[in-house]
Amino acid sequence: MFRTDNRRSGFFERREFEAVAANLPDPLADVARFGYASGWRRGEIVGLRWEQIDRCAREARLYTSKSGRGRVLPLEGPALDARRAPMACAVLRATEWGHRAFAAVFHRHGRPVGDFRKAWAAACAKANVPGRIFHDLRRSFARDAVRSGVPQSVVMEVGGWRTTSVFMRYDISSERDKRAALARTEAHRDEQTAESNVARFSRN
Repeated sequence: MFRTDNRRSGFFERREFEAVAANLPDPLADVARFGYASGWRRGEIVGLRWEQIDRCAREARLYTSKSGRGRVLPLEGPALDARRAPMACAVLRATEWGHRAFAAVFHRHGRPVGDFRKAWAAACAKANVPGRIFHDLRRSFARDAVRSGVPQSVVMEVGGWRTTSVFMRYDISSERDKRAALARTEAHRDEQTAESNVARFSRN
């Protein structure tokens, strides 16, 4: 019996993501940029309220999550800047939710950002990366953050991964990563050989 592994392994290179974002309408482009920059889940982003944003401290506070834990995200960089115009505060009034007012960070003319799979699929098709899903942005954040030198523990805290085993499913290696790893390994061995030769000649 062969074991079936249904785990996805999609991720975006920077140019691919920018092409998708360019084909998304507002506010979906900003939702995507927030996800690409933070590694947060779609539901965590579209459910973000201004009461969770501390503009003075420049932080976003998630009170709960899929893992059952809250976390704090520093708002650093253009995609996470709470002072930007696309993230301007607007009161969300949805008739299906009654007359209660919600201050949503991302909204469609005062209404909730609901299911946007069709718009997402269309943008991916136009960007020549069909089949990608929004959750691939989460994988992209994990992969890029680790490769930029961010400690794994910090990446896990930002994105909300609780266990290393789960996180490793998101830290995807591409063929380019593997080629670079082999090249670095060979270069390291060459350095060891050179050092060994120098030491041998010095003893003679």
